[in-house]
Amino acid sequence: MKKTILTFGLISGVVSSLMMAATVPFAGKISFDKGLVVGYTGIVLSFLLVFFGIRSYRDNYGNGQITFSKAFAVGISIAVISCVCYVVTWEIIYFNFLPDFMDKYGAHMVERAKASGASDAAVLAKVEQAKKYKEMYDNPLINAAMTFIEPFPIGLVMTLISAAVLRRKPGAQQAQAPVPAS
Repeated sequence: MKKTILTFGLISGVVSSLMMAATVPFAGKISFDKGLVVGYTGIVLSFLLVFFGIRSYRDNYGNGQITFSKAFAVGISIAVISCVCYVVTWEIIYFNFLPDFMDKYGAHMVERAKASGASDAAVLAKVEQAKKYKEMYDNPLINAAMTFIEPFPIGLVMTLISAAVLRRKPGAQQAQAPVPAS
């Protein structure tokens, strides 16, 4: 089980990390909104490995059978490993290559508020909110926690769906076998 979880978790983590590394530096150029769509698309694609990991475990170690709870345990473990890879990648990118990312994102938040016709008080509130985000993101532990909760809900949903779809109770295969004619 550990080999399957590590293999699929690390592959999923590499996919999400590569997608992040390829898109985050250009978020300001393609717009933060489009960057968000591209980023979450990459996360969803990386979590497809949860499905394949559960299926691999079921077929290779479970003799074609797996309970929902076992499938969930395998899937959530894969998702957590992938999320940890995502967090490590973001921490490296943020603190070493894009320390001004939150400044740029804060400016984007303020510009969006102004463009929507928000009042001066609302714009000022966005400025304060951007400052708080910047302060929080400059703390590596808070940054890591907030980064972890970006992909994790998607991993949880993919795990639940995959575990439900792939579960096969013992005896299910025998019930599907054709009965020989007497």
